[in-house]
Amino acid sequence: MNPAQHGAAVAAEAAAFVATVKAADLSTPVPTTPGWTLADLTQHVGSVHRWFSELLRRRIQQPPTSREVDLRLPEHADRFPDWLTESAAEAAEVFAATDLDAPMWAWGVDQHARFWVRRMLFETLVHRADAELALGIAPHIDRALAVDGIDEFLTNLPYASPFAPLTARLRTPEHRSIRFHCTDVEGEGDGPGSADWLIGLRPDGFALVADGTEDRPADATVRGPSAELLLLLYGRRDHASGTFQLLGDRELLDHWFAHSAF
Repeated sequence: MNPAQHGAAVAAEAAAFVATVKAADLSTPVPTTPGWTLADLTQHVGSVHRWFSELLRRRIQQPPTSREVDLRLPEHADRFPDWLTESAAEAAEVFAATDLDAPMWAWGVDQHARFWVRRMLFETLVHRADAELALGIAPHIDRALAVDGIDEFLTNLPYASPFAPLTARLRTPEHRSIRFHCTDVEGEGDGPGSADWLIGLRPDGFALVADGTEDRPADATVRGPSAELLLLLYGRRDHASGTFQLLGDRELLDHWFAHSAF
């Protein structure tokens, strides 16, 4: 997917989120984000939209020293869904006015403005799924979006320790590897960005393996449908459920899932 597609998908995911929560009781607990209600979840997503939009407006070139932004948050929670709609519209205006290929600081690999659009997309998508799960609705995630989301997550996870400190423990005494494979994207190629990702764990950390060795055997493998695999990586599914096929070193997989979600 390209940055323009990411921007359009942000708008679609925000609209789907609003449609999910608009008629719901916003005091409903959200089990996949413990301690939060639907109101908290909606406020969080709208705040992300406004914060990322401000970063894009300023085209920051170094880590921000403050996260203060005028959220224009409504006084009453029942206005939160409409406020999220306004937040998404504001983000769309910023996307349209921004050269998304322009250099820009980002906490992940891609040091361009487009990083923040892609990150906003999957922040919105996963929390839309959280809202649906809280209301007993089975989330539907487009296959291409799910594959792109898996790639975005695994590409940037090695840099997430400032806000996901457990990821700093994703290391092993000797070199090991974990493969993640989408079972519903067969015939569309292998390697990062398609249907298959190989993670290398080392004594000093972990990262995607992208050196032409993607076909080598892994110490452990997780296979499953792309949408379910995306939710699994974000900690919204249990890897021990029957949805996934687990091969190889189970202790290595347990170690990964105990320290990787954010």
